[in-house]
Amino acid sequence: MHRILRPLIAGTTWRRWSYLVVGGALLMPYWFLAITITPALSFLGTVAKFLLVLLVLPAAGTFVTGLVPTVRLLESSMAKELLGGPCAALVPGSARSWESRFRTAAWFGTHLFTGVVVSGLSLAVPPFAVVLIIAPLVSWDGRFLESWGWSGAWHQWPAPFAGLAALAALAAVIVAAGALLSRLAPRFLGPSAAERLHEMEARAVRLAERNRLARELHDSVGHALSVVTLQAGAAGRVLGTDPEFAREALGAIEESARAALEDLDHVLGLLREDPSRTAPQPTLDDLERLLEQTRIAGVRLDAEVGAEVAHVPAAVSREAYRIVQEGLTNALRHAGKVPVRLRIGVTGDRLEMAMSNPLGAPAQGGGHGGGRGLRGMRERVTVLRGRMSAGPDGDRWRVRVSLPLRSGS
Repeated sequence: MHRILRPLIAGTTWRRWSYLVVGGALLMPYWFLAITITPALSFLGTVAKFLLVLLVLPAAGTFVTGLVPTVRLLESSMAKELLGGPCAALVPGSARSWESRFRTAAWFGTHLFTGVVVSGLSLAVPPFAVVLIIAPLVSWDGRFLESWGWSGAWHQWPAPFAGLAALAALAAVIVAAGALLSRLAPRFLGPSAAERLHEMEARAVRLAERNRLARELHDSVGHALSVVTLQAGAAGRVLGTDPEFAREALGAIEESARAALEDLDHVLGLLREDPSRTAPQPTLDDLERLLEQTRIAGVRLDAEVGAEVAHVPAAVSREAYRIVQEGLTNALRHAGKVPVRLRIGVTGDRLEMAMSNPLGAPAQGGGHGGGRGLRGMRERVTVLRGRMSAGPDGDRWRVRVSLPLRSGS
């Protein structure tokens, strides 16, 4: 019994019923228009006029209306809110192709004609059922019975059961029609294959942008924090014995923090799409400052940078700077203050980079990051269609990167 009554007390059923009733109301203007036009067609017979008013002209009108792009937006919004079920996943939007318009037009007609049937039954059946239910309790006028074709001695005892059956049938029609439309709506109002492909491409672009911003934050802010941690520790150890070095380290901390804030401001500007806060990104022209900050942190850095690096294309130069930055950060985090060797130069039409350091004990607080640094470096190299290798080589950790200076090299 509970299973039978559950659909009748569920809010979803009556939201779907309201969706159907709205469809029935929307069909009325098309019928009024058909009734206005049809009398002028005097050459048609009675049956033809009846079909024209009842079906042909309203169907044509709803189909043409459904071709309007915004109809899909309205129908999908209503279906999402009122039909529920599979329609909950609908993304409301205007039709972008003729294929979507045709599907929407077919759905619009289906909605309106199904709705008018359910609306008509909802208006006619309850009063008729009430009459049948109370029939045994009422002394009917003979003329009323004759108008229905019944004699004065008609048997009234089955009438209440017929009235209840009529109400049950109406409820079943409402539940079935709402459930059917809920299942069919995604097929008519859902995205086409081209729209799904467009959405997947847009999602891939957003994901790539998020990954790029994550790399920017990881490389710039992560490097700055690693350097600042080491510089602060070094300054604290020699504060009483070598105040000059401590002062230099504190200055480097200030510069590193300022650079990290600039990078953070740049990333936040990209997230907010605020052009006024998107500062230029560092390139290999800024490499000397990066190397100096690393040396002040206590790292013995043997760097050799070719003069031709200054002429590397901007896109390659920006990514190369971040790759070097992350390589130095990894050395600080995972090996500590070990000597680092860095070589950067142009060979033919490629930018070649090589970094190596001894496999020392992890620095205090290092060893974290879960490999995000190397993964970020590989992503940058892959975007530029370059090559990268990283791993232990004897007692040293080596990273080699080769980037083409021109696309397709």
